[in-house]
Amino acid sequence: MAKSPSLEDIKVPVRLKLSALWASLMFCYIYGDYFGLYQPGNLRDMLNGQMGPLGPTTQGVLLGTAALMAIPSLMVFLSLALPVMLSRWFNLVLGVAYAVIILVSMPGAWAFYQFLGVIEAVLSLLIAWQAWRWPRVGQPSGV
Repeated sequence: MAKSPSLEDIKVPVRLKLSALWASLMFCYIYGDYFGLYQPGNLRDMLNGQMGPLGPTTQGVLLGTAALMAIPSLMVFLSLALPVMLSRWFNLVLGVAYAVIILVSMPGAWAFYQFLGVIEAVLSLLIAWQAWRWPRVGQPSGV
């Protein structure tokens, strides 16, 4: 029997891993928000100018929510474009911060949101972990 060829496994740079993790995190955010529209009463509340636990829909609330979601969106690019030390610290701090935000918002949520929330928290902590373990110049591979 002929031996099958080995698969090539290339080392993926940390910047690409971080960017992919932020993109995956954003997909989970989007799906969570989209599925939330199907919860009974949510669309009615939106039409009545309410943003769930945030209360009345105001320009300030919408601006704050937009900023909260713009940061992970920007990190998809910034993880690749920022100088290495700045990228490392942004990813480390923001990864931990977004894990905390997710975990604080999960209690009492529906099962689908808790499911996505766990995935989001893991992705956020993986971002922080990758940034923390960023290889140093001259460091042996796999350390």
